[in-house]
Amino acid sequence: MPKITFMGAGSTVFAKNVLGDCMVTESLRDSEIALYDIDEKRLQESEMILKNINKNSNANRAEIIAYSNRKEALRGAQYVVNAIQVGGYDPCTITDFEIPKKYGLRQTISDTLGIGGIFRALRTIPVMLDFAKDMEEVCPDAWFLNYTNPMAMLTGAMLRATSIKTIGLCHSVQVCAKNLYEGLEWEEDKEVQTFIAGINHMAWLLEIKKNGVDLYPKIKEEVFKKGLPEKDAVRFEMMQQFGYYVTESSEHNAEYLPYFIKSKYPELIERYHIPLDEYPRRCVEQINAWNKTREELLGDVQITHERTHEYGSYIIEAMETNIPYKIGGNVLNTGLITNLPSDAVVEVPCMVDASGIKPTYVGKLPEQLAALNRTNINVQLLTIEAALTGKREHIYHAAMLDPHTSSELTIDEIRHLVDDLIEAHGDWLPTYR
Repeated sequence: MPKITFMGAGSTVFAKNVLGDCMVTESLRDSEIALYDIDEKRLQESEMILKNINKNSNANRAEIIAYSNRKEALRGAQYVVNAIQVGGYDPCTITDFEIPKKYGLRQTISDTLGIGGIFRALRTIPVMLDFAKDMEEVCPDAWFLNYTNPMAMLTGAMLRATSIKTIGLCHSVQVCAKNLYEGLEWEEDKEVQTFIAGINHMAWLLEIKKNGVDLYPKIKEEVFKKGLPEKDAVRFEMMQQFGYYVTESSEHNAEYLPYFIKSKYPELIERYHIPLDEYPRRCVEQINAWNKTREELLGDVQITHERTHEYGSYIIEAMETNIPYKIGGNVLNTGLITNLPSDAVVEVPCMVDASGIKPTYVGKLPEQLAALNRTNINVQLLTIEAALTGKREHIYHAAMLDPHTSSELTIDEIRHLVDDLIEAHGDWLPTYR
């Protein structure tokens, strides 16, 4: 049976979902599960909850061990699930939002692109490279299943700088059609056929069909007649302007583009229902909710689990059983999307079985979609370059090429903002020359 190591196991609810999924999957019930986190209290809480699930939903068949030694947690693993957040909400997320705000630069989520996404990557990549160094020593053939954002930057750094087999995993592909139907207030139709490709959080619903019939004309007619839906107005605006629906939510895409969050036009915030400072608000709500949920979970001796839609257990099951399973995965662009850079990480359909993860050839995206993707890829590649070379100039380059940051600030302001963020991060970042 496989050994599955979970890095960032203090993310209790997410660890409960992914590892609980493994424990209720027949072929994975006898797995060895290793938990690792730098927060000992959260690690112990996750261990207690997972052992409770193992008892009630798995007849104690899995072996669950919490480790304080990272290398020992990784030793001999076949699968490593990554769900870390370096710096947490306090201080680093607060820093990512409050310092840009002093320059008049507002953000919504700031975990994937933008100035906040750049700095989240810069403090996370060194930690993940340390993971990789340990893995190359104690589990060199393991698959690294990365759930941490910024997905494309972190996955790209792992693929460029290490020998570890890495796949980036995100929910947005799985729920794209569901979100579209919700925005239109249509009843969800699980029989629709979709084809999605692009980059993480900006992949495109290239096809949506039912019984071979293209549904896009009907969808666009609905929006034209009724106007932009209040839910996900940015996504529907982008569909009307560029022809295709995008995978990630409006609050994300509002800050991946130069059109929507503009200090000169504050009325756009109301028109497109853009929730500024959304991620810090969610963090506070999640912390408060966890304080309540923790007592319930730790006090409940009868916790059970049903399998979720998270990809993790399905990937491991497919590799262990050789029964193929299709996912949307983030992988290096080895000619998969022909009009995106070859060193970019792209999100494409992938087939998983005992031979590993095999990405699908997509070909050429509609040129306007590739152009939008490239504006984000520029920032991703330069942030990776900064992290791997230690050169501060590439942080400036990434920030100056970011679509939202560059549409709001001057070059001098951007450079000063970068300097202020580096100083505020202190020991959370390595030294940049």
